[in-house]
Amino acid sequence: MADRFDILLDVQGHDTAIDQLRQRMATLPERAALAEVATRRTALAAERAAVQRESDDLASRLAALEEQVAATAQRRHALEERMRSGAVGARDLEAMDHEVHQLSERQAGLEEEELALLEEQEPREEQLAAQAAADEALVAEAALLTAAAEAAESELAAAVSAEEAARAASAADLDPDLADRYERLRAKLGGTGAARLTGDRCGGCHLSLPSVEVERLRRLPADELASCPECDRILVR
Repeated sequence: MADRFDILLDVQGHDTAIDQLRQRMATLPERAALAEVATRRTALAAERAAVQRESDDLASRLAALEEQVAATAQRRHALEERMRSGAVGARDLEAMDHEVHQLSERQAGLEEEELALLEEQEPREEQLAAQAAADEALVAEAALLTAAAEAAESELAAAVSAEEAARAASAADLDPDLADRYERLRAKLGGTGAARLTGDRCGGCHLSLPSVEVERLRRLPADELASCPECDRILVR
């Protein structure tokens, strides 16, 4: 059977790999890109809403003008019909002719206003169409990113499962006291509870230990538990 400290390092290796895989899952670039797309869609929606309000206001004003044009044309047509009927006296005919003239001028003025509003409306309709197309493109981009993120997450989840299975197999050979200490240190020290002493350097805190301390550690019996004097991690010589 492998040395218990070598087993511990193997467990630590699997734990480190699992932590790294989970970190990758939590920071997938596709998810960050999705969030950015969502932000862009929110901003675009606000822009579209503003343009739509302007367009709706213009449409309302156009509808009111159209009603006025129709009412003016209807009144003018009625007067012209009466004038043509021959049943109107000369004095009334003159007054009606004057009113028809005024109505014609009013109708022409209203139609000019209507044309001006239509000219204002056209670029807004074009802008709304362009914004709708831009949103469709963002939706398509989000769909691609979602698929890519899900594929990456599935692959990473499978890797985590494999590491967890391997870790469980290794951890089964650890004695409970050593495993318990390792877990406490790992929780306390950012995921690394055991490290190898390489030369005079602790692989956990990466600090160089005094030569006297290194000699003391190396003279300890092979099966005796040793700790880094700097970080308290279990040191494997």
